[in-house]
Amino acid sequence: MLDFPLWKRLSLWGISLALMLTALPSLVSTTGVQWPAALPNPMVNLGLDLAGGSHILLEAEREQVADQRLETMEESVRSALSDAEPRIMIGDISTADNRLSFMLEDPAQVDAARDAIEPLTQGAGLTGQRDWNIQVVDGSRFVLTQTDAGLDLAVTQAMDSATEVVRRRIDALGTREPTIIRQGDTRIAVQVPGLQDPEQLKELLGQTAELEFKLVDVNALQSDIEQGIANPGSEILPYAEDSDYPGALIAVRRLGGIRGDSLTNAQQSFDQQTNEPIVNIQFDPQGGARFARLTSENVNRPFAIILDGEVLSAPNINEPILGGSARLTGGFTVEKANNLAISLRSGALPVDLTVIQESTVGADLGADSIRAGLIAMAIGSLLVVVLMIASYGRFGVYATAALVINVLMILGIMALLETTLTLPGIAGFVLTIGAAVDANVLINERIREERKKGRRVIAAVENGYREASRAIYDANITNFIAGVLLFLFGSGPVRGFAVVLIIGLFTSVFTAVTLTRMWVAAWLRKARPTDLNV
Repeated sequence: MLDFPLWKRLSLWGISLALMLTALPSLVSTTGVQWPAALPNPMVNLGLDLAGGSHILLEAEREQVADQRLETMEESVRSALSDAEPRIMIGDISTADNRLSFMLEDPAQVDAARDAIEPLTQGAGLTGQRDWNIQVVDGSRFVLTQTDAGLDLAVTQAMDSATEVVRRRIDALGTREPTIIRQGDTRIAVQVPGLQDPEQLKELLGQTAELEFKLVDVNALQSDIEQGIANPGSEILPYAEDSDYPGALIAVRRLGGIRGDSLTNAQQSFDQQTNEPIVNIQFDPQGGARFARLTSENVNRPFAIILDGEVLSAPNINEPILGGSARLTGGFTVEKANNLAISLRSGALPVDLTVIQESTVGADLGADSIRAGLIAMAIGSLLVVVLMIASYGRFGVYATAALVINVLMILGIMALLETTLTLPGIAGFVLTIGAAVDANVLINERIREERKKGRRVIAAVENGYREASRAIYDANITNFIAGVLLFLFGSGPVRGFAVVLIIGLFTSVFTAVTLTRMWVAAWLRKARPTDLNV
């Protein structure tokens, strides 16, 4: 066990020095000195409790998901019945009382209508229920009602999608290591370290970015629109505040348009003639084909570009748009156009998210936390060093050196992985120091016992490391399992603690067992002592 050939010594020192060097940029940054830009600079990110930042709690409305499902089902029912052979004629569809109902013109087509509609429903997860109940009333009226299981599943899927969209939008801002987690059924908690002004974040997250293209109802009378009266199959929407007609109302066809969920790209640009900020969008092949069909079939008719329920503009379709691309105008500033492009690239939020709670953590509080944590770690480490050297002499010096290398290696690995250090992470550091020292205590005490049994110096050291390593490995495997469980099932600060703990387990075993054994072996070969002061 004490045989360390040259290649092995070089490998161990190379690994140690490489990881310690990766910790230098993070250590230099704490002194306020600028790290040279020409050199690699892996950095340990600081969490919200250390660097300060913004905390926002978002909430969605369950009723909105239900309304969206009603609208989608209405369009699907119309399409399924019109595509049936023979075509199934129905009267107006009602969505009152949160259910879908319509009357067949020919009661003899009840069975055919049911066959056409049933494929539109599906199982609600593992509940054994359907997501919609279909009933036939009075022989010819169909009533479709959302089941609780179906709505619960839809809300869960919408919130999962919203969480991912929020994550993509924040990552597009260039922030590092945000914490984005679900809370309850309809809430999302967002923490962004280093962001002191949450207004841009609120504006970006509060924008649903639901883009739609709908035909304008040219038959609607302006007098009716101003009174809020829309023709059957149409709806009234306001112009956006930054459009050409802020506050004005316009009637658009409710169904038959195109949603922006088939966008593949969106970039902020400038109009070549007016130099105004615009947003260029690109559809995928299916979306481009639908957009081409819409514009080809409605030449010389106006269509509305709608974002989050507000009309940006309603240009006339002068000719078919066949390239699968379009541009959005609406009196944008550069910042608003860029934020809109980010929102469209990251995808539309499936539901509106309302900010119900916000707070800003100042960097001063984080600096105080860092200072207090470092002081606690320094005092604890100093006391440990004094105790180890006083108790074990030379072997205590080896344990102290291993302890310093252990801390630097943890910082280096965290910098390479771009992990985030939180206040609980500092607690994980302190715990790791204790675990590393505990390993050396076990080894040294075991060597003492071997010497008391009368074993020679080299045999005592070999047996001491061999026997103590078993207990050290068993204890660290147990801690590793606990750390993995904390990381998998914890959130926020708990995961930060688990990350430092898991990394520290590997580095402490490496430094406290492997490195110290190499140093002790080198000393034994050189000094050849006849006794040990352990």
